[in-house]
Amino acid sequence: MTRLARLLAGALLLVAGPLGAQEPLPIFDAHAHYNLETGRPVSVEEVFSLWHRAGIRAALLTSRPNEGTRELLARTPPGVRTVAFARPYVVRSDVNTWFRDPARYRLLETELARGIYVGIGEFHIFGQDADSEGFARVVALAMRRGLWLHAHCDDYVIARIYALDPGARVIWAHTGMTVALARVAQLLDAHPGLHGELSYRSGLPRAGDLPVEWRALFLRHPDRFLLGSDTWVPERWPEVPAIMEDYRRWLAQLPAPVAMQIAWGNGARLFLGGADPGAH
Repeated sequence: MTRLARLLAGALLLVAGPLGAQEPLPIFDAHAHYNLETGRPVSVEEVFSLWHRAGIRAALLTSRPNEGTRELLARTPPGVRTVAFARPYVVRSDVNTWFRDPARYRLLETELARGIYVGIGEFHIFGQDADSEGFARVVALAMRRGLWLHAHCDDYVIARIYALDPGARVIWAHTGMTVALARVAQLLDAHPGLHGELSYRSGLPRAGDLPVEWRALFLRHPDRFLLGSDTWVPERWPEVPAIMEDYRRWLAQLPAPVAMQIAWGNGARLFLGGADPGAH
């Protein structure tokens, strides 16, 4: 039995519990924002309370500005794990201009010098904007430092990233949102470092049956998907427990080891060294 299989088996025992009692499937939230740009969305204490209610045992932090990420990282309580990505944003309008603004590149350099980040993003970029010199410079920065990229983008951008760095490690925010599933499958087949994060992804149900094409893709690539809350606006924070329950509804329609990989195992393997969800 491989190390990953042993971890997943142990986690499944945790979920089943004694005498068949069911505990919520533990979740690694791979798309959490604590944006402070327009004020504090909820208190830090409420963040961790919501995560506890939602069964979130670990989270990937990325915020605007980066102070929100640093605050949650510093105040993470026992029993929760957090990892951080640096964003090239200070205010929301940076979303449209960051890749051609030298000040935003300097911001990334300053943040990365702190030594607390494992990736760059989440950033937004679409179409031929990815052909810009500024974007190539950021991809090269990640490559030199061995960092992940967290890209909210279309399939053109994913192809461009891998043209610039065939070994790139990428979290594709929302798995392209509306990119055709056949194209998603093609890119996953071609690029072993590509992972799809599933918040807001079209075609996935909040209730009801999991579409057969999605089931087939999850079974084909069980090690390449992650869940996310995407708390990009304050209104999203109180919904976090319900968002995670929606995920659990369609995860329950997959084989248990695959469900555990998507909910917890993939994030733990990529960012926590395969940590058990009960480990502090």
